[in-house]
Amino acid sequence: MLLLAALPVMAGDLTPSFPKASGTCVEEPGEMRKHHHSFLKHQRDDTLRLGIRGAKHSLKDCVSCHAAKGADGKAIPVNAEGQFCQSCHAYAAVAPDCFTCHATVPDGAAKTAAR
Repeated sequence: MLLLAALPVMAGDLTPSFPKASGTCVEEPGEMRKHHHSFLKHQRDDTLRLGIRGAKHSLKDCVSCHAAKGADGKAIPVNAEGQFCQSCHAYAAVAPDCFTCHATVPDGAAKTAAR
């Protein structure tokens, strides 16, 4: 039996740090952490093959809620250093290609993608 007290203590918090979302997510946080990639792939397939847009797991809606604003009031791209998507994907050592085609800021904001 392994006792938790016997485990080594790590210095600092090693989990990703990112800005809080501006709304309520369409799924529970734990569910999104585990399955967001599947939701987005399914939505992608529905959009490309069936023409269904704006459904429950729309990447556009994710970006509109998770793009933080800078001191100047402008949206910061979700894939910029320290932002929502970039922080978790860097932590998990994955490099999604969503933003090679999709906007990193909500509609109406500057469309510059940070890489």
